[in-house]
Amino acid sequence: MKTKLAIKSLYVGLLGVIGLAVKASGLSVTVVDAQQQPIADVVVELLPEKLDEQPAQADSNLSQDFHEIGQKNRTFVPFISAVTVGSEVDFPNYDKTRHHVYSFSEAKTFELKLYVGRPDTTIRFNKAGIVAIGCNIHDYMQAYIYVGGSPWLGKTTASGVVSFEELPKGTYQLNLWHPWQLDSFEQQQIVLDSETKDISITFHIEEKEKPSPPDNKWQDLFKDIQ
Repeated sequence: MKTKLAIKSLYVGLLGVIGLAVKASGLSVTVVDAQQQPIADVVVELLPEKLDEQPAQADSNLSQDFHEIGQKNRTFVPFISAVTVGSEVDFPNYDKTRHHVYSFSEAKTFELKLYVGRPDTTIRFNKAGIVAIGCNIHDYMQAYIYVGGSPWLGKTTASGVVSFEELPKGTYQLNLWHPWQLDSFEQQQIVLDSETKDISITFHIEEKEKPSPPDNKWQDLFKDIQ
């Protein structure tokens, strides 16, 4: 009797493993420009439209991510961040000079007044949208945070690629964003089954250099004395 029960339990366990394997979907997105060159730091968000199965609780929790945007050599690092709604962001200052970090964006308004090291508090982002970050002392310092309402959110690498794994099967709207995009991106519908899909998208952005300290250090020196 015990042997039959053990065999039955093993059979049920194997069915569960097979079921998980069938449900797993994957998506790899490559973003390129008009010359088919890869574009880094493009935010890619998958917005579920109609799911054939419910996501695992761990996959749908939007409030457990913790991120850092540091200030190094009078530059925000990283320049672009992608976080989910409910995420907390720390803004440590690794420079010797003080910074005054702020945002007046509709999605999040805040300020961290003059400080060095780690500020007294982190900032929680509870509303989806774009948050532009600046420094009240150094005007050239800029950064952006894309706050997404979907847990399936990523940012392209230097190779222009972002990958998603263990996605629930179903229909999604795919959205792209970059602060230098020339036009609003028209969302694309993606249908995912048990197979991994690879897609390539041409995205038009203006070519710019990321913010960096000015060459004229004397002009900026007076701003550093606070």
